[in-house]
Amino acid sequence: MKYRWWFFQVIMTLVSIFFLIFGLDLLISAYSLNNPFNFIMTFFAASFIILISLTLMISFLIKMIRVYRHIKNNTN
Repeated sequence: MKYRWWFFQVIMTLVSIFFLIFGLDLLISAYSLNNPFNFIMTFFAASFIILISLTLMISFLIKMIRVYRHIKNNTN
């Protein structure tokens, strides 16, 4: 039971990292578009993907750090 939570947090952090890389790749590829409308839409979509993935990644990391500190303090 207790290892399932850690496994879920690590998996979700890895998924967030995947979407962060995907968003960065999409942002870089937006600069090769010739149509200004397509550039703007792709640029903002990539920025939104990056924003959400960074927020989720940071929240999962903060949760893991808090639980680890709590476990460490209870054992001492």
